[in-house]
Amino acid sequence: MEAEHTLGFINFLQRADAVAQAILVLMLLASVTSWYLLLTKTIYNRLVIRRSRRFLAFFWNASSLGAVAAHLEEQKRKDPFSRLAYEGMVASAHHERHGVNRVGETGSAGDFVTRALRRVIDEETTRAESGLTLLASIGSTAPFVGLLGTVWGIYHALIAIARSGSGGLDQVAGPVGEALIMTAIGLAVAIPAVLGYNFLVRGNRVMLARLDGFAYDVFTFLTTGAKLDGEAQQAKVAHLRARAPAVETIRRTPDPHGNREPYAPTGNGGANRREERDGGLADWRR
Repeated sequence: MEAEHTLGFINFLQRADAVAQAILVLMLLASVTSWYLLLTKTIYNRLVIRRSRRFLAFFWNASSLGAVAAHLEEQKRKDPFSRLAYEGMVASAHHERHGVNRVGETGSAGDFVTRALRRVIDEETTRAESGLTLLASIGSTAPFVGLLGTVWGIYHALIAIARSGSGGLDQVAGPVGEALIMTAIGLAVAIPAVLGYNFLVRGNRVMLARLDGFAYDVFTFLTTGAKLDGEAQQAKVAHLRARAPAVETIRRTPDPHGNREPYAPTGNGGANRREERDGGLADWRR
């Protein structure tokens, strides 16, 4: 019974030399670091997702990019999507006002905006991947560090048994079992680090893919002028709605021959109606 009480992890710590203690301290630091990275980056990513959803909802419901720019000037840009939109609009306005003054501003307006958007994406990628290399290193090396501690502990346990002159099973199993605790500690450090790394990498991949797609939308808006002038878009829609009753009148005219095309009687009246219908469709295509 006394032998059972003397065995265990506490007894292993008491008999551990400087190498074993250094390995234990190293794995303790690795565990604290991995959990710190997991918790902080998970909380940060959730905040980014929440702020990004809020900004995208505002962006797609805004009347024009001018309203978006005014909103970004007033509010702090705390998510990747708002920073991307802001830098793109700043680059477009800068190139339109000042043109090409330096080597970094050469090219067309589209090239200048593309470089600005790509720079923001690279910065967000670097920010999202910060700390992941350390997390992957902990997950891949912790089992081997624990195995090193186990081998070192077994080595010293066998030396102690040989010096005692007793080689019974009860004398061998205890020290060897205590040394195997190091391998368990290494696995306990590595498994959360590996799972957390995969979780964070997948979240970053999804976020960066959406950011890349949003960058394409922003580039399209800035280079083609779409969504820049909300009043012009509303005027165009009002113009089409004003022409809608004339087209509807043509559609309601019965065709005595059973054709699918709207019936137009012979004479100038029918020609005028057909021209009016074609003109309305041409306006919609434009």
